[in-house]
Amino acid sequence: MSAQPDHPVSYKVSAISYSINAIGTALADQKRTQFYSEVLAAEGTVAIDAVMEKWWREAMLDRAPGAEASRANASAGRKLVAVEDLIAQVERAAG
Repeated sequence: MSAQPDHPVSYKVSAISYSINAIGTALADQKRTQFYSEVLAAEGTVAIDAVMEKWWREAMLDRAPGAEASRANASAGRKLVAVEDLIAQVERAAG
């Protein structure tokens, strides 16, 4: 008997295209509304890019496996990880 899963678990998520439509589509309803509101209110390329960057990151984080549970745990102060431990985990995963 093995403790390994029958099927390998992948924690990688595909990247969201860096466009207004792709970002908007990837966001949940309330976030999507806020994103479009901010994009429409932004004036100039630099401001639009800043809004897109903020919401692209938000959409990518939402795609991470267990993101909702992780946020709930963080809000409740459960299962917190020190920054140093998180960096080590990321380095091992990238290794």
